[in-house]
Formats: sequence, C-alpha cells, structure tokens
Amino acid sequence: MKNRINSLFESKKENILSVYFTAGFPNLNDTVEIIQQLEINGVDLIEIGMPFSDPTADGPTIQRSSEISLKNGMSLELLFEQLKNIRQTVKIPLILMGYLNPVYQFGVERFCEKCAEIGIDGTILPDLPLDEFEQYYKPVFEKHNLHNILLITPQTTESRIRQIDAASSVFIYMVSSSSTTGAGKKVEDFQRGYFERIQSMNLKNPRLIGFGISDGATFENACKYANGAIIGSAFVKAIDSEIKLEESVPGFIKNLLTTG
Repeated sequence: MKNRINSLFESKKENILSVYFTAGFPNLNDTVEIIQQLEINGVDLIEIGMPFSDPTADGPTIQRSSEISLKNGMSLELLFEQLKNIRQTVKIPLILMGYLNPVYQFGVERFCEKCAEIGIDGTILPDLPLDEFEQYYKPVFEKHNLHNILLITPQTTESRIRQIDAASSVFIYMVSSSSTTGAGKKVEDFQRGYFERIQSMNLKNPRLIGFGISDGATFENACKYANGAIIGSAFVKAIDSEIKLEESVPGFIKNLLTTG
C-alpha cells in the first residue's frame, strides 16, 4: 500500500496545511476528536505530538501542553490505544512527532509495528541524527512503510541539506529559524534569504515550513517558498480554552484559510 504522505504530495503541490497538536491535551481523551475535527475542516496532514518531560526544541506553549498531557496520564502506550481505530474515520496522513527517548523506551521495532498496525504514516524525531537513523533504524522503518521526516534549519550546510534530501523519501521539514517553536513572529521575521537559497537548490523532495507560522498571513507567506506550512503553537493555544473542540477547531482553521 502506498504511503498516504506520498499520495498527498502527488495530488497536492502547494498550500499544504499541516497542523501539530499534543496528544492528551487539553484533556486526556481529546486526541481522536481533535484529529477528526482537523480532517473535517480541511487540514491536509496532522502531526500528533508525543509528550515528553524534557522537550528542549519546543517553546513555552508546547512545553506547557506536554506537561499538562503527562499530568493527565498520557503515555505512548495509551496513545496507541486511543488511536487503534483511527483509520475507521480518518483518511488523511498522520505523523507522530516527538523525541527519541520515549520511542527508545517503548522499543523501536515495537513502536514501528504499532504505527503500521494503526495506520500512522511517518514520524518526526528532531533529536534523532540522520547518521544514527540510517545506521540503526532505517530498515525497521522501511519494513513498516513508515517515513522518518528530517529537518533542516538556516544553519544546515548545503552539503548536509543535499545529504538529507538524498535520504528523504517524502518531504523535508524546513525549520524557519534556529529558535524554539512558537507562534507570534511577524511575516517579516522569516528569513527570506534562507528560503530563497533552499528554493534555488532544486531539491528532489517537497518542503513544508514550520516554526512561527501562526495565522493566515504567515501561512500564505511560507507557502510562497515551499509546498506548504506547519502550524503548532498557535493551534495549541486555540484549543486551550473553555470553548468546545467542535467550535474552537473549525474557528481556528477557517480563520487561517480565509485570511492572508
């Protein structure tokens, strides 16, 4: 069976919207409803955050959501249990994003088996170096039709970007800045020179831009330089309220896609 992420990028070449949220936040059992609401409201790709106690690459909003999720009782074991029937209602690609430690504790082979069993299409593990992935884990991921998406930053050298492009088989996650994740940066803060440099490299893989995408204007701007963009902190803030998910999720996505 073809991986759903590949199918998405074959059928849609621009303005791809990926949304990140932390599993088990704001409430432990919100995970499935959030995924369903995101698909219903036009999101193309979903990144489900695996909460971790030491999220070094995340800004305060996602750090806080991780802390609350863990206090709520979320674990990788429970997340897989919550998602066991997700493919009965959800068709779009799903990615698990987080840190290597919980995956390692769970067991890499077992983790990949569970992902394949429930219909997860890929992972984003920012603290897993490319060399280590290729040396130890790549065959296991490939066996289970699971993509591991790699990141580049403004500091990544051209030779390393070429290496990441050659090793990638779906898309490259372009981190917009070298800071932690977080919403609220202005469009002008984006590094146009960096974006244009990557564009001019004519990489074989499509790209999504993440970190700092917070509204219609920043999403639209990012889409000028890549195939789409990823929204995380702004969405996590939007669902952290007393408003019901069936109102807060559509409200956020509609506002995002109609303002630019």
